[in-house]
Amino acid sequence: MNVVTGIVLYAIIWFMTLFVILPIRLISQGEAGNVAEGTHASAPEKPQLKRRFLVTSAVAAVLWGIAAWIIISGAITIADIDLFNRFGMGQR
Repeated sequence: MNVVTGIVLYAIIWFMTLFVILPIRLISQGEAGNVAEGTHASAPEKPQLKRRFLVTSAVAAVLWGIAAWIIISGAITIADIDLFNRFGMGQR
């Protein structure tokens, strides 16, 4: 795995992690009873984006480290997950 592949892998893992972390402990304005004029009741009252981005970065770094180790060490290879050839449906 080269540097660019590592960066792209981290970016993909970071955004996937962000989409999982965003709704955790989210209190909407409607639930809090404090709907600001011009916004939807489902808008977050306190988004805490800085905290969520930091948590996302930490979790993504751990997940990236695990994925990078698996790729670099060869613990799982393409041959291990190549289901088409495993079931005899690959190119002949």
